[in-house]
Amino acid sequence: MELPVIEPNDSASLNVEEAVRDRYGAAAQEAELALCCPVDYDPQYLKIIPEEIIERDYGCGDPSKHVAAGETVLDLGSGGGKICYIASQIVGAGGKVIGVDRNDEMLALARKYESQIGEQLGYSNVDFRKGSIQDLALDLEAFEEHLISNPVGNSSDWLKAESVAEKLRATKPLVADDSVDVIVSNCVLNLVSNEDRQQLFTEIFRVLKRGGRAVISDIVSDEQVPEHLQKDASLWSGCISGAFVEDEFLAAFEQAGFYGVEILSRQDDAWAVVEGIEFRSVTIRAYKGKEGPCKDHKQAVIYNGPWKQVIDDDGHVLNRGVRTAVCAKTFEIYNREPYAAQITPIEPHKAVSDEDATEYDCRGNAVRHPRETKGQAYDATNLPGDDCCDTDGCC
Repeated sequence: MELPVIEPNDSASLNVEEAVRDRYGAAAQEAELALCCPVDYDPQYLKIIPEEIIERDYGCGDPSKHVAAGETVLDLGSGGGKICYIASQIVGAGGKVIGVDRNDEMLALARKYESQIGEQLGYSNVDFRKGSIQDLALDLEAFEEHLISNPVGNSSDWLKAESVAEKLRATKPLVADDSVDVIVSNCVLNLVSNEDRQQLFTEIFRVLKRGGRAVISDIVSDEQVPEHLQKDASLWSGCISGAFVEDEFLAAFEQAGFYGVEILSRQDDAWAVVEGIEFRSVTIRAYKGKEGPCKDHKQAVIYNGPWKQVIDDDGHVLNRGVRTAVCAKTFEIYNREPYAAQITPIEPHKAVSDEDATEYDCRGNAVRHPRETKGQAYDATNLPGDDCCDTDGCC
């Protein structure tokens, strides 16, 4: 990758939104190869996507391969719409895809072919909306309509406009709470300013349904990016100097309340190197849904291995082969991705009703004795008979 020359910068802060808006506004009009990171997309989904969109797509991964039929998908920073149109085909007529971007030129490119692609598919399930990915509640087009009729000329007008924005967030949010099955994003989170990143992750968590997931492809760095590089507009808008440090990227999801955070793919060779700092693409997945009370239904899990011991995001310690007591909420989580393949669930012989379940603190990492799941009075005897073996050999 050919990097821009880094010019000395004064102490003034970089206007991240302006730098990104200008760079991607131009890139929507003419392809800019420096914004691309090589990605192999499934060619079957590219056939109906116009070349104009494909050549002006700027990403570093393919999170769309991790969505499923019938799901509601939200693409953060949807740009020209390529990931949205791929996801549209995967989720099918029973699914829905929402693309959010605040760049007018990119939105125009994405919407340009919406009807054409819908006709080819036989259904239209894509909706492009104007908004900031760190403020998924504010519908910018609705807000702009208000500003056209009520221009801001003084501080009083500004305060009134802010009040209208808050009302729009509350009554007509761009993306509603708990409304999305899966959030995808392709090389966009690193474009958000450091000051807005906590709100960004809060918003991602807000709009996901319980049990939903975020699948994010982005550029990360192996070291902290120094301040003088962060002030360079070309490097920031080029998805370089705004990169998250690799481990801090995963930690940001954990701090926002997600669980099961994992790296799905990681680029071997650095995509770019600046002053010895390596920048590469990763795709991570994180789940929402560990909120809620802990109730004891006498359930247990056995961690199958291969590690001798593991610790989950709530501090539960699982030892290989040991019956570990867990609450019903954790039991349900372990029976879903990404844990299910590594866990053997153990239900009680007699189900415990919600009314009979008691509060339980499973952070104590207690071993659950078999009698707790079988019942203290369990005294059955059941020896194998002569017919336990089939014609293929002993059972």
